[in-house]
Amino acid sequence: MYILPSSVASPLVSWLNGQRLPREQLPFPDEEIAAAVQTGLLHEQPGLIKTARAWRCVRCGNDAPHLFAAFPCARCGSDCTYCRKCLVMGRISTCTRLVHAALPLPSSRYEAPLAWNGELSAAQAEAAQAVRQAVLDRSELIVWAVCGAGKTEILFPAIAAALENGERVCLATPRTDVVRELAPRFRQAFPRVPLAVWHGGSEERGRIASLVLSTTHQLLRAYRVFDVMIVDEVDAFPYSAEPMLEYAVSQARKEQSSLIYLTATPSRAWQLDIRRGRRNAAVIPARYHGRPLPVPAFEWCGNWRKRLERGRLPQNVLAWVLRRLEQGKQAFLFVPHIDELEAVTRLLQRVNPYIVGVHAEAPDRAEHVQAFRDGLVPLLVTTTILERGVTVPNIDVAVLGAEDRIFTESALVQIAGRVGRHAAFPDGDVRFFHHRKTNAMVRARRHILRMNEEAKKRGLLRR
Repeated sequence: MYILPSSVASPLVSWLNGQRLPREQLPFPDEEIAAAVQTGLLHEQPGLIKTARAWRCVRCGNDAPHLFAAFPCARCGSDCTYCRKCLVMGRISTCTRLVHAALPLPSSRYEAPLAWNGELSAAQAEAAQAVRQAVLDRSELIVWAVCGAGKTEILFPAIAAALENGERVCLATPRTDVVRELAPRFRQAFPRVPLAVWHGGSEERGRIASLVLSTTHQLLRAYRVFDVMIVDEVDAFPYSAEPMLEYAVSQARKEQSSLIYLTATPSRAWQLDIRRGRRNAAVIPARYHGRPLPVPAFEWCGNWRKRLERGRLPQNVLAWVLRRLEQGKQAFLFVPHIDELEAVTRLLQRVNPYIVGVHAEAPDRAEHVQAFRDGLVPLLVTTTILERGVTVPNIDVAVLGAEDRIFTESALVQIAGRVGRHAAFPDGDVRFFHHRKTNAMVRARRHILRMNEEAKKRGLLRR
């Protein structure tokens, strides 16, 4: 029998610690891996488990029969079933063995790790205390905070408390650009704490640190490693529509751990649960600057699609754009689909050649968005790809075709949330141009009004 030397055991276990990976992905001789499994340093389990329906993938949790297929496997010499759901991260088949370290990860304590010295508003401070308590109690909490409430800063005291206790913290979000944006802010807030950033293009993927920022997809690599799991934008695509990502979160956190959800637009089911006390939540109905949320105005614009086909914009939409250009005030104009975006952009560029359009498939999207942030672009025509994440201090927003099904309550609330975020410019115009009103439009407006009413009731609005 091959005896695993202690000099080998440490690099093998250290390399894998915190991850659960297919055995063949480990860069160590198979005999060393086998010895580590036999001596209990590593735990091994099948990649697929047979179920009453068909199969279940242990890595991603998929159990939908149509998402499994078979292939002639050279490794086991038979027709192997494999999971198609998580194939992009490497094949998991019936002969795959997943391995993870059996020993707990060593941890480090950090004394006074938080270097951020900003001030929290009264509402932020109250929510921050609730998050800190949930972390200390290892419980679950929803932070329902309006767009622009300052959710990131609310997390700092709780994260500091966890790091002081030697716990490992992960902040996960569905979108790579959010991970990239948050990384410098966290490095500045926690300068003495090792930070690892996990996303598709990161060289730090899988590296375990006391503080990890990750896309929810990358959590499929982690297993029972985090004491504190924070999921940002829990209502955002793809997390809201992909059970695999919820499974990844559940597998990455320890069985005894805290789970914090952050959202500005919880689902209707969650909103109802919160109001009935079925879910523990900290609600922040006001922005840090204490001014009410801008309320959308509905404006009928007729059959705008027919007008576009004739090469024209509705007169009131064009007037709205011209007014922003005259005022020198930047604006977003959201449209439902890419073909409509291209048509609207062409028409508006006749008015001002510096107007540009961006969508998910545009190769120069990042450059156009940065130019908009720098004030070089007066108006950005966009799809819902920019309903979150892009913040410009002084801005107005309009939606053309607000009745389209792509504009859900959540999307419309997020779009309205682009306006009035900065303390120096707390107001602005939010306009929903439509051919007909929809329930989503009405619910979005009601959502915003309700938060303003709650903020007023709690004395969070400045007089």
